[in-house]
Amino acid sequence: MNGDQKFSLFAAFVLTLSVVLTACGGGDGSGEGEGNGESGGASGEKVVNILNWSEYIPDDVIKQFEEETGIKVNYSTVSSNEEMVAKLNVSGSGFDLAVPSTYFVEALINEGRLEKINKDNIPNLKNIGEEFLGWEFDPNDEYSLPFMWGSEIIAYNEDLVDIEIKSYRDLFDPSLENSLVVLDDPRTMLGAMLDMLGYSPNSTNEAEIMEAGEELQKLLPNIKAFNSDDAKSLLTSNEVKAGVVYAAEALLAQQENPKIKMVIPEDHLSLWQDNFVIPKGAPHKENAEKFINFIYEPEVSKEITMDYPYNNPNVEALKLLPDDIREALEISPEDLERGSHATDVGEALQYYDRAWSMVKN
Repeated sequence: MNGDQKFSLFAAFVLTLSVVLTACGGGDGSGEGEGNGESGGASGEKVVNILNWSEYIPDDVIKQFEEETGIKVNYSTVSSNEEMVAKLNVSGSGFDLAVPSTYFVEALINEGRLEKINKDNIPNLKNIGEEFLGWEFDPNDEYSLPFMWGSEIIAYNEDLVDIEIKSYRDLFDPSLENSLVVLDDPRTMLGAMLDMLGYSPNSTNEAEIMEAGEELQKLLPNIKAFNSDDAKSLLTSNEVKAGVVYAAEALLAQQENPKIKMVIPEDHLSLWQDNFVIPKGAPHKENAEKFINFIYEPEVSKEITMDYPYNNPNVEALKLLPDDIREALEISPEDLERGSHATDVGEALQYYDRAWSMVKN
């Protein structure tokens, strides 16, 4: 399928989100240097405009980069890949660096929306494990480099839950009415339903995807909140009994409340990897590459994981982590083998959008 034939996910996202987005919309910027994303600005060319997920890079790390390089960081955040792509698609957005998940990287490459990365400017790439490089859609790592990876699991409070939870199917139990938090992510939740129904979590079959939407609707009586940003707070405050969350969120919740237990679901395990990309026409490309190289410093990468314990592809940083954190992040080879990554589904994205709308509306 060529680019002209491919369903334009970017156009679809802009149509749905443009009413709330402005050029380089600020999000909930978590760095000291949050700005409006205009190229240069008061700092001239000593600036880098970054679009990332919330609670992913500590403020101290951003400040350290600014102090060491003299480059001002304008930092904006999003809560979904869809929002990220929509913001990147706004004319004149001026972003230099973004961190989409693999299947969105694939789509961005297919749409010709990314610059090639000059790896000569990133000597610390040597610290990244080979297993996180060389994706089929970017075999030579020309357009994307790994940031963090992980899984989406089930977490529950053993003091509040009276049933045994081992799978997504267990979350349908009536005892969990109005007591679940789940990720506000269509590919995660619909993918889980597809897998549970015996289909590929990356199905492109309209009937299968719509059936997955109908199955997810059956879970609605038990869902109290769709939340991809702060499931930890809902778990630790006892506002929910259980949920489908990022493993790092579950681990942070467990650190606050040992009654929170983590379960790798038997019926579906979603894996993901978020990646650095440089949008087409980035005004400060070399500054973006300097930022990637800085993040790949083992000590810096280790500090990020200490604050936000996602799985880290930086093998040198892993050596610096405390044993308990490193062990908590481990996923068995068997689970890695059966886990699935979301892939670009092309024109079938419209079916996922329709099924998700059916669930959320």
